Amino acid sequence: MTERADAAPPGRLARLASLLLRPEDAAALAAFRFCFGLLGCVSALRFLAYGWVDEFFVKPRFFLSYWGFDWLAPLSARGMHALFVALAVISACVAVGFLYRAAIILFLLGFTYVQLLDVTNYLNHYYLVSLLALLLSFMPLHRAHSVDAWLFPKLHRATLPAWCTYLLRFQVGAVYFFAGLAKVNSDWLLHAQPLNIWLSSRTYLPIVGPLLGERWVAFAMSWAGCLFDLTVVAFLLMPRTRVAAYAVVLLFHAATKLLFPIGMFPVIMVVAALVFFSPSWPRNLVAFFRRRAPAPAPALPAPADAPLPRLFGARVALVACYCAFHLLWPLRTHLYGGNVLWHEQGIRFSWRVMLREKNGSVTYLVTDPRTGRTQEVPPRKYLNNRQERDFSTQPDLILRLAHQIARDFEAREGVRPVVRAHTPVSLNGRPAELLLDPTIDLASMSDGLAKATWIRPVPQAPPIHLESLAWHRP
Repeated sequence: MTERADAAPPGRLARLASLLLRPEDAAALAAFRFCFGLLGCVSALRFLAYGWVDEFFVKPRFFLSYWGFDWLAPLSARGMHALFVALAVISACVAVGFLYRAAIILFLLGFTYVQLLDVTNYLNHYYLVSLLALLLSFMPLHRAHSVDAWLFPKLHRATLPAWCTYLLRFQVGAVYFFAGLAKVNSDWLLHAQPLNIWLSSRTYLPIVGPLLGERWVAFAMSWAGCLFDLTVVAFLLMPRTRVAAYAVVLLFHAATKLLFPIGMFPVIMVVAALVFFSPSWPRNLVAFFRRRAPAPAPALPAPADAPLPRLFGARVALVACYCAFHLLWPLRTHLYGGNVLWHEQGIRFSWRVMLREKNGSVTYLVTDPRTGRTQEVPPRKYLNNRQERDFSTQPDLILRLAHQIARDFEAREGVRPVVRAHTPVSLNGRPAELLLDPTIDLASMSDGLAKATWIRPVPQAPPIHLESLAWHRP
C-alpha cells in the first residue's frame, strides 16, 4: 500500500516542521504589528513636523551615497514631503492591518530608499527597522486583530505559526548580542571611553549631574552596558526571568534616552523586546488591568499529521541562509585587521552602537598636474554642517567626496587632478592624528570591499581620562 504523496514524511524534516509550524496565539504578533506601524507613523510625522525632510533630503547640495548605490537620487522637495506623508499613512495601515501585505512592502521600499540616499544619515536602528520590515513582509500578521481580517473573514486566523516569533527573536537578539560583543574592547572596558567623555559633559543635569563626572561611574556604566547586551536576551527567553529582564530593558533604554541624543533607538528596542514574551501576553496584560481572568487563548490544534507546505525544505534553507548571513556579516570587520573604530571598514550594519567619540576635519589639496599648482578645497563647498561633521571621520566618505572633486575639476579644466587630503582625527579623546595617508592621490584610489591601504594605522596612545572637578575646588 503506497503512502499518500502529501503526507508528512518521517524524520528530521517532519520534526522541524512540527516545531516551526506549531500554531500559537496570534495576539502577541498582532500587538507587535500595531506597535511597529505606530512607530513608523510617528517617525515619519516627526520628520515632517521638525523640518528634517528639508534638512536631510532637500537642502543638501551633494549626497554621499552608499557604495553601489550612486544611481539613487532624492526626489524633488514636493516629492520628498509627499513620500514622508505616504510613509506615515502606510505605517498606519500596517498598524491596523489594512491592506497589510501591500502596506508593509511599500513601507519597506520607501523607508529603505530614504535611508540609502546619504550615508551620513545612517543609524543602527534605521537598519533594524528595514530588516524587521523585510521579515514582516513574509509574515501573515494581518490574519488576526486587523481590518483585513474584519473585511475579509476568510483571512481570519486565531493562531499564527511559531516560526514568525522565532525569526523576530533571532533578529532582535542579534542586535543585542553583537552590540555587547563589540563592547569587548580596551577603550570601552579598560578606559571607559567614550562614556567618560559623554558623561562628563552632562554634569549640569539635576540630581545625577555631579556623579556623571566621576570616573568610576563611567566604568560602572561601561561594564554594565556590556553585560546587559550580552545577557539580556537569555534572560528574556526564560519565562521565570522575563518580566524582570524587561524591566531592566525599560530602565536601560530610559537612561540612554535621557543621557544621550540617540533619537528613536530606545523606543524601538523597547518595542522590539516584546517579541520575547509569550504569544498570549496581550490577553494577560488586559486581564491584569481589568482585574479578571484572562480571555482564553484559541485552541491550538496539533500539526503533527498535517502535510508539509509546498517547498517547505527550500523555505527552511532560505531562512537558514538569512540567519547565517546575519551571524557572519557583523564579523566581517575582523577580516580587515586593525581597529574598526579607526578605519571603519565594516563598521556599518554590524550593530556597533555608541562605541566612539570621533572628531576631525578635512582639507582637500587639489593639484593641477600641468602646472603643479595646488589649491585647497574645503568640504563645505559641497556639504552642509551636519554632513561635514559626520563625514570628516569616515574614510570611505572622504574618498567619495575626493572623487567628486576630481570629476568637477576635470570637467572644468579638462585634466584629471591629484587630490590629497589633510585629515586630523581624534578617537575617544586621543590627540589628533592623520586618518589618511597625506601623500596618496585619493582620486586614483577605488572604493569597495577590499582593505583600504590609504588609511593610516590607529594611534597607539591610550584614550584620555576626564576627572571630575568637584573634588578639586580651591
